[in-house]
Amino acid sequence: MKKPNILILMADQLNGTLFPDGPADFLHTPHLRKLAENSTRFQNAYTASPLCAPGRAAFMSGLLPSRNRVYDNAAEFTSDIPTYAHHLRRAGYQTALSGKMHFVGPDQLHGFEERLTTDIYPADFGWTPDYRKPGERIDWWYHNMSSVTESGIAEISNQMEYDDEVCYNAVRKIYDLGRGHDERPWCLTVSFTHPHDPYLARKKYWDLYEDCDHLLPEVEAWDYEDHDPHAKRIFDANDWRNFNITEEDVKRSRRAYFANVSYIDDKIGEIMTALDGIQQADNTIVIFLSDHGDMLGERGLWFKMNFLEGSARVPLMISAPGQMKAGLVTDPVSTLDVVPTLADLAGIDLGSIEPWTEGESILELANGESRTSPVRMEYAAEASYAPLVCLREGPWKYIHCELDPPMLFNLREDPNELNNLADNPDFRDISESFAQRTRDYWNMEDFDNAVRLSQARRWVVYEALRNGAYYPWDFQPLQRASERYMRNHLDLNDVENNQRFPRGD
Repeated sequence: MKKPNILILMADQLNGTLFPDGPADFLHTPHLRKLAENSTRFQNAYTASPLCAPGRAAFMSGLLPSRNRVYDNAAEFTSDIPTYAHHLRRAGYQTALSGKMHFVGPDQLHGFEERLTTDIYPADFGWTPDYRKPGERIDWWYHNMSSVTESGIAEISNQMEYDDEVCYNAVRKIYDLGRGHDERPWCLTVSFTHPHDPYLARKKYWDLYEDCDHLLPEVEAWDYEDHDPHAKRIFDANDWRNFNITEEDVKRSRRAYFANVSYIDDKIGEIMTALDGIQQADNTIVIFLSDHGDMLGERGLWFKMNFLEGSARVPLMISAPGQMKAGLVTDPVSTLDVVPTLADLAGIDLGSIEPWTEGESILELANGESRTSPVRMEYAAEASYAPLVCLREGPWKYIHCELDPPMLFNLREDPNELNNLADNPDFRDISESFAQRTRDYWNMEDFDNAVRLSQARRWVVYEALRNGAYYPWDFQPLQRASERYMRNHLDLNDVENNQRFPRGD
């Protein structure tokens, strides 16, 4: 029996709390809603690290940043670390990527045979934070609040131009896969950059949310001094003092964000139409997820970079007919789990490298089994002065940083994470148990030293490579023009019929 094809659809900065059981009712997302009906829907899925490059490298490798060494948005993803693309390709799959994966370093493929687009973000070390200078703002690439104050309608933007290209190439690739030039099963990853800020949306999607009842956060903005220490660091990194965020700014930004969720839904609709068109939907596993979330103004926080629900929780839906039951799973899971789950779904034995994957297959979890370990998360990038780690298990979330008091939340009783129970005498045993497990999982001193050493090395290398002639690592897509459309080594009759779906009689 032929192995199933695999289609991975990835959004960027999509808040998982908007997917309590598929898309929230107020979201205009007919295509994602249709996908959800046929999917195992993971209500409590979490990124391994709430930032683009670390979250994506962890998702692709099944390894936390402390193991794969992708600590931040300018840390190299080294070529010796296997990804799901390597595992699938080794097992006989053809693998392709259309869109963003934020690879840093000279290797821009990481197991993909083909990339259909360049990336939207730089591949070099220029975005390296520096723990030697706590509190330093690097203005030319750090987030600031202009994404909120300048939000609204735009018919074209840097990001729209990118995602239009991503979708176009993905659709074209699916039709090409359907033509059967390569008999191997395929894995196509399509990775968009929306609804990541800036919060700019096309009017056709903006208009869908004119009467939306969700344009204000559930938890209004707090005073700076009322936030936890890491949240204060995020505010400072985002240059909050130089911006006056009004209620209208908040409403406009959230409206544009929701509009861009609908924009991505339309793109996914185009891709699913192509999959139906080549008549391979019945033998294709479809996975939908995001790299991390967005706080969307809850308690005054925006973007990501923390372990609170809006930032760390992501949507995860897997449609695998015959292998995973459609329905809702509430147990916490991780994007680290995708690698071993894909291996199970595709019948791949990871035995030779099992110790190097930190996720666990959620195939049996979807079919009624229980998870055996907590979900782990790490963060060691901008706005941090030392690494932060997190454990999520049952109703509990525990957050640790050597610089800060611990935080413990019961998400079943306190979904908005308003009551830190870490110092509450009634929960001392639970807090101490999580503290001990944190020590068992992590040596925080070694983690901190590794991040600092990596940063210092990259600062030297980046400054050296930008002095004199500069050879960029940014991916340049290759085009085989002599194999496209009509050429004289081809038969025009065959070209016209073979390129067509549905085909003529």
